[in-house]
Amino acid sequence: MASLLEKAYNPDVLTCLANLSNDEVFTPPELANDVLDMLPEEIWSDPTIKILDPCCKSGVFLREAAKRFIKGLEHVYPDLQERVDHIMHEQLFGIAITELTSLLSRRSLYCSKFPNGKFSVAEFDDTEGNVRHRTLQHTWVNNRCKYCGASNAEYDRDNALETHAYEFIHTDNPERILNMKFDVIVGNPPYQLSDGGFHASAVPIYHKFVQRAKMLNPRYLSMIIPARWYSGGRGLDEFRAEMLNDDRLTEIHDYPEASDCFPGVQIKGGVCYFLWTRDRRDNCKIVTHHGTSIGSPMRRPLLEEGCDTFIRWNEAIDILAKVRAHGEPSFKEIVSPSKPFGLRGAFGDFEKAKTATANIKLYRVGENGYVSKDQLLSNKQLINAWKVFIPRAGSGSDAFPHTILGKPFVGEPGSACTESYLALGPFTSEAECENVISYIRSQFFRFLVLLHKPSQDATSKVYTFVPKQNFSEKWTDEKLYNKYDINLQQIDFINSLIRPMDLGDGDE
Repeated sequence: MASLLEKAYNPDVLTCLANLSNDEVFTPPELANDVLDMLPEEIWSDPTIKILDPCCKSGVFLREAAKRFIKGLEHVYPDLQERVDHIMHEQLFGIAITELTSLLSRRSLYCSKFPNGKFSVAEFDDTEGNVRHRTLQHTWVNNRCKYCGASNAEYDRDNALETHAYEFIHTDNPERILNMKFDVIVGNPPYQLSDGGFHASAVPIYHKFVQRAKMLNPRYLSMIIPARWYSGGRGLDEFRAEMLNDDRLTEIHDYPEASDCFPGVQIKGGVCYFLWTRDRRDNCKIVTHHGTSIGSPMRRPLLEEGCDTFIRWNEAIDILAKVRAHGEPSFKEIVSPSKPFGLRGAFGDFEKAKTATANIKLYRVGENGYVSKDQLLSNKQLINAWKVFIPRAGSGSDAFPHTILGKPFVGEPGSACTESYLALGPFTSEAECENVISYIRSQFFRFLVLLHKPSQDATSKVYTFVPKQNFSEKWTDEKLYNKYDINLQQIDFINSLIRPMDLGDGDE
């Protein structure tokens, strides 16, 4: 038995698994250990500690926890088999997200997909052990699941198919699933479900695992989730408010580039893992990971005074303070809502050539055209004004440094756009528009946008931290850095995140 336990994890097959999708990402063993490292060291020598992974995929969190307990409890249970039996039966529990991952998780934890088989490192009376899986159906209310928001059209499936109705979040009473209290809840939940909407849109669900876990009131909670919650958005505003105002959030490790955390995986806005500590209230320790470098940790509030969003880079705090000290109005004030003229991105009722009635130029992704004034539903005062159009979808790049925003261009009087663009203005002349564009092209401008932009979507709120300027003059980074007293070290930091926007740059 000793030989089996010592050799079972070499080589480590969990480093070789292909991800199920960008929404259900397997956790590399090294990353799982980074998460477990946030927990107090003393728990690994405590035989009463109970750990739950409510979203098991590979079983890596439970497996790595088992290794730590095997070492830490040697003084309590000198006999290895007795020690392993206690750990597997009394301390480690999981809820798998699918039948397939239940088998994989049991194989990782028990060294056998059948815990009652002869190859299992601990003997159980059934085929589940402490890693359970139940096939559930969604609970439909008005064609949506009342628990996860899944679309009836997408997920009302035959019992033989995977429903993705994850047990942990499809109940009003998660504590009744296993009928026990847990000291630690840890995991990497599924991130979203397709909702059958336009362009395969999806509804986030990862926050529901965090909220359900808090209902169990563990001493420690740690999960790996997308970082889009920093600024809220679809279905996340309430969760964002809960998290950013929760002083039990003890530590956040932030990865602006998801591939630095999950090699080969692109998740817009990056990912993070956090530690929530029930019995401690304090500022949060923030650590930013960028490539192979790790930023200097800083313990600070999740919401800086006067800010409504989380600033993910510690180095940005002082830069933003210098900008805000000037007390200037926000550039956001001259940025339109998401549908500047009330037209969807897929709007197709336009003329290819200008006519007597369709005499307003319409900018849209793909082929531009012409529409009549009556077809425009809002912001009609902008139609005959000078303005600047900028793509609503920011840079598609996921690697730093990048441009953050798409290419802005002048919107002449007699023009409009679909929701694929935002409209900035109004301005008094083409020259003033060109000066606005010079400001947008500055790395300083786009750095301040980045602080409020956790995903590719660049709505008006991402311009919140950007101050308005006098647009009777052109702007350069040199002028802006001098104005706001940005030092060389801070300039280098900005340059590490934002690359110059060349005149030929378009949307990335």
